[in-house]
Amino acid sequence: MSKQGAGGRTAEAKSDAPKQVNMTSRRDPFVSLLRRGADSAGPKMAGLGGLGTSEVSLRGVLTSEGDFVGILHGVDSKNYIVRVGDKLSDGTIRSISKDSVVILQQVNDPLSLEKQREVRKLLRQTEEAK
Repeated sequence: MSKQGAGGRTAEAKSDAPKQVNMTSRRDPFVSLLRRGADSAGPKMAGLGGLGTSEVSLRGVLTSEGDFVGILHGVDSKNYIVRVGDKLSDGTIRSISKDSVVILQQVNDPLSLEKQREVRKLLRQTEEAK
């Protein structure tokens, strides 16, 4: 039996040890509820298909058999050769010109009326384009 002190508290309840909280049953407050299902679907794809539109930048444009070919640099520090129709995790390469690549990005915002938007990646970004 434990002895009761002043105020009806037991001696064991007055421990100076920090309280341990079990976080396994609680959700992470910093994880978006909108993207939660997509994140739990599995590991991220490797290569260009695993990168989003905001995770790539245009490094160069080449001509190959009369068509333009883009060189994209990803956040994984790798370069990717892309052609029209190649897919990213959230979009598709729509067109390639001598100084830009246009990506048709899928919009995942439920409040947005647009379901797709064009994102233009410029070869040489100027101060106005940033």
